[in-house]
Amino acid sequence: MTTEKAIETTRFGYLEYEAEDVVKFQEGMLGFPGKTDFLIIEHKAGSPFRWLQSIDTGDLAFLVVDPGVYLADYAPEMPMEAAEKLELSEDTPRLVYTIVTIPRGKPEAMTLNLAGPLVINLENRQAKQIVLETDLYPIKFPILQAQAQGEAAA
Repeated sequence: MTTEKAIETTRFGYLEYEAEDVVKFQEGMLGFPGKTDFLIIEHKAGSPFRWLQSIDTGDLAFLVVDPGVYLADYAPEMPMEAAEKLELSEDTPRLVYTIVTIPRGKPEAMTLNLAGPLVINLENRQAKQIVLETDLYPIKFPILQAQAQGEAAA
């Protein structure tokens, strides 16, 4: 396998990647309409966190996580239009991530954007950020607070 491309990033330095590693958000990410091509990078071995690194802009990366790590029952209904755009069927392998926000100097205030999950079709590498039209999933879900409440209830 030969490396086809490379990018210089502010977070990871020089990254080499193959074309098949790219995840493509046809419509861009919310707030970043021109940024369509990303790589998924492991945060560190054994960590549930990943980085969604833009290959369009080396200084743009989002910390993401599978929301199921923190909320076993997170199962939002995917809008039919989004499923069609991503060419998803019931059996299509996929990844679902949520963007993690960590306020500067306050890791205990870390939140997940449950209202805007990122869905990736693993067969064709197409992705989309879904905007959920429900109050069930907040934009800023405090994961450490939720974990503490869950442990206290147990």
